Amino acid sequence: MKKLKLSTNQLIAKQPVKELGFKSTDELENYVGILGQERATSAIQFGVAMHRTGYNIYVMGESGTGRMSYLRKYLETEAKRQSPPDDWAYINNFDNTREPKVLQLPAGHGNKLQKHFDEFVDSLLLTFPAAFENPTYQQRKSLIEREFNKRYDQTIDEIEQEALKRDIALYREQGSLSFTPMQKGKAMDETEFAQLPDEKRTKFNNDIGELETMLNESLVELPQWKRESNEKLQKLNQNTIDQALEPLLKPLRKEYSNQKNVLKYLEAVKQHLHRSVIDLLADDRAMESKEDSSKRAALIELYAPNLVVAMEDNGVAPVIYESHPSYKNLFGRIEYASEMGALVTNYRQICPGSLHQANGGYLLLDANKLLEEPFVWEALKRALKEKQLKIESPYAELGMLNTITLNPEVIPLNVKIILVGSRDIYYVLQQLDPDFHEMFRVLVDFDDRIVRDPDSVQAFSQLLKNRADDEGYPPLTASAVSRMVEQSSRMAEHQREMSAKIGDLFDLLAEADFIRRMGRGRKINHEHVDRAIAAKAERTGRVSKQILDEMLEGSILIDSEGEKVGKINGLTVLSIGDTSFGSPARITAAVYPGSQGVVDIEREVQLGQAIHSKGVMIISGYLGNKYAQKFPLAISASLAMEQSYGYIDGDSASLAELCCLISALTDTPIKQSFAVTGSMNQYGEVQAIGGVNEKIEGFFDLCAARGLTGDQGVIIPAANVRNLMLHQKVVDAVRAKQFSVYAVNHAEEALELLTGCKPGSLNSKGEYTKGSLNFKVVNRLKEISELSKEGS
Repeated sequence: MKKLKLSTNQLIAKQPVKELGFKSTDELENYVGILGQERATSAIQFGVAMHRTGYNIYVMGESGTGRMSYLRKYLETEAKRQSPPDDWAYINNFDNTREPKVLQLPAGHGNKLQKHFDEFVDSLLLTFPAAFENPTYQQRKSLIEREFNKRYDQTIDEIEQEALKRDIALYREQGSLSFTPMQKGKAMDETEFAQLPDEKRTKFNNDIGELETMLNESLVELPQWKRESNEKLQKLNQNTIDQALEPLLKPLRKEYSNQKNVLKYLEAVKQHLHRSVIDLLADDRAMESKEDSSKRAALIELYAPNLVVAMEDNGVAPVIYESHPSYKNLFGRIEYASEMGALVTNYRQICPGSLHQANGGYLLLDANKLLEEPFVWEALKRALKEKQLKIESPYAELGMLNTITLNPEVIPLNVKIILVGSRDIYYVLQQLDPDFHEMFRVLVDFDDRIVRDPDSVQAFSQLLKNRADDEGYPPLTASAVSRMVEQSSRMAEHQREMSAKIGDLFDLLAEADFIRRMGRGRKINHEHVDRAIAAKAERTGRVSKQILDEMLEGSILIDSEGEKVGKINGLTVLSIGDTSFGSPARITAAVYPGSQGVVDIEREVQLGQAIHSKGVMIISGYLGNKYAQKFPLAISASLAMEQSYGYIDGDSASLAELCCLISALTDTPIKQSFAVTGSMNQYGEVQAIGGVNEKIEGFFDLCAARGLTGDQGVIIPAANVRNLMLHQKVVDAVRAKQFSVYAVNHAEEALELLTGCKPGSLNSKGEYTKGSLNFKVVNRLKEISELSKEGS
């Protein structure tokens, strides 16, 4: 059995400080790129360079591998080589205000145009109504009014002269005309008129009727006169406005002479100003009711472009990360204002989304967050297919938005989408969405682990230097780097690999620097790293400490010495939050005559999950294959993970369960100074399991708390030796021969260690060596089989 015992060199892959080739990281160059992700970087380069439709990118891998930071840096580098995309602005559609038009401008011209329109509005306020106070305008306006009044007055005068001839007066009062009889040059009142003879009253009435008829006939053309006068006044106003606008528009036309769409809009603004200037700036009532600030705001609302995308003329292609990819944050929204209890909006209320900002460049999105938002995924696919960016409310189609809204003109869309998410999401989308592969043809897969070799260790050292420089930490000593390499391998659970979760290692570096500052150290050394690791274990170790205390008190029954039949120490891993720890657990077995087979108590009470149940069923297969070739396997046995009150999954307890079952079957005691972990197949071959370091350390902590005797140890699969990166306290105990770690390839090796009995082998007659453990198993199974026959 000595060959199964592992040496201290096999328990951890130390990183020799001398092999690093430096004393501290200030001797190193900066690292460029992302560590150990050659496949991913090649895929990114291909995806970014491929400009055909559908070659959007899905980036998958574990968080903390540096995928997002590398993506942003790489995209920003690529963006610097590209010209900035055009600016986009929404402008008023004077023909149909519900359908704003879009204005495309060269990069950097959007802000300039917006500034020019602000100045244009200020100039309008200075120009109007001053332009209408010009003496020439006032003279022409007065002339038009006089011409109208002259025609009117002449007509009235003629009627008045005729009335005087008939002793009748014409009165003008508040815009109305009336006739009154006169006597001796004075108008008569009703009493005087009533005292006149009937003939005279009749004559007056007839004359007044004739005069009224004459008046109506003479003024029948009055509306036409008024219309002609208004047309002349309107033409005068337009000419005056045009003359006043020309100096304001001329520099704008010159500035944007090469941009036909801007010139077209300027002409539309000019035509609309014919009406709005009178209403807003020249109307006396409007002037009295509005301050200059409100007039300016009204003009801005009518004419100033709503700039939704603004680039620098000497800038680069945009790289946008949307942390909250809701519908409105991606596609933009239309806002509303309340006026007199009603919701109103206009083109100035159109707000851009991330797709607007990233148009012509790159947009990074978190896949998980994206898929959680309603309507977004389908809308994004539709926009990418149609290459159009449309602002609309998804709730309007559902009848949930009843107010009048806008229908802005669409903007052409040319953007590279980079989705960052987990592998699970990628495979689900591949399976359930037939459009996904067509839209995201490039897969970037970030590895979780990095090969640990001299080159990667050197690169990792340089990466630590980069981080220290970026965060303002002092250099790391070679011993600190060595400890960080070992911790990385422990996180990867492999002696020849390192973890790609650089973010967690950077957190450890930050905590080590904090400890250095508390101790006023000049550089970060291995002691700071060790203390940071220990401090985190202390912070997150409440539950593990509580379980250990309960074991020491006897609340949880775990033996670490002596021998017991049908009882064995299994090893489990518990995960809580971002920490995991190992804990021994007692497994018991009971065997009795019958034909129920091996019963998994955990499964029967619905605490055992599928993989755990599979492991128990494999034990039945092993027993039948190994021992029941000449007689039927008739056995009733039960297995239980004692004092377990939660769900149990995984098959790493199957080796311990087999050993426990054989102990109960043959009444052979098992050494309680051992704990066992390992999966097995139906032929007894021991297979690798996960969490081997935590499991070993969990049992070691219990033994160390009770006192190490030198007889205690752990049995693990030989396939897990490469995964050992044990804590130094375990290595030191093994070196002092106070604790042992054994690696087995077959279940019989574990049985021999646990029971001290030789398993035995088949002789030429097909029988096991007399007195061996296997001999006892066969005999006991025969007895149970015969008892079953007798009972039947």
